[in-house]
Amino acid sequence: MIYRFTFSCEEGSPDFKRVFEADADATFLDLHNAILKSVNYPDDQMTSFYLCNEEWEKGQEVTLVEMDSNFEYDNMVMNETRLSDLIIEKGQRLIYVFDPMFERYFFGSLKEILSGSMNGVECVESKGKAPKQLHTEDPLAGIKTGGNDDLDLDDEFRSELDLSDIDEEGFQDLSFDDGTMF
Repeated sequence: MIYRFTFSCEEGSPDFKRVFEADADATFLDLHNAILKSVNYPDDQMTSFYLCNEEWEKGQEVTLVEMDSNFEYDNMVMNETRLSDLIIEKGQRLIYVFDPMFERYFFGSLKEILSGSMNGVECVESKGKAPKQLHTEDPLAGIKTGGNDDLDLDDEFRSELDLSDIDEEGFQDLSFDDGTMF
């Protein structure tokens, strides 16, 4: 059997879509590699797949590497898990976590089950620009930016900072030489 999956994302260009055809006996690792290749992402993140229900709520996870097991589900690893082990019916939903730090996903669905066979997984349709793979966040400022954005935060904050507003005398009382800190 050949599975035809469609993946989309709420980020990136509005017409972003990737369609993959996969042999039912291909592994989740094969699908992972095809997704990365189709969006030109490096393979350096702890990505995962999750099976989902109709409301996109996460179910069974398939991880890139062996992790501590969730008590609700068995620990499944991409290179050991065939698509046909978990994907059994048309309409099955899954998400692919491409940015684990900020839990950003590609939303996938099994659109068709075709007769025949093929080797591995192939991207058969590619539309739109994929979102940047990683977001970064300044935890102190609470600012999120795209990993490759051209925004220079130092310049933005520097323009708001007036060094004459700092009271140097107020900092002279902060001496820790007397041992009162501990």
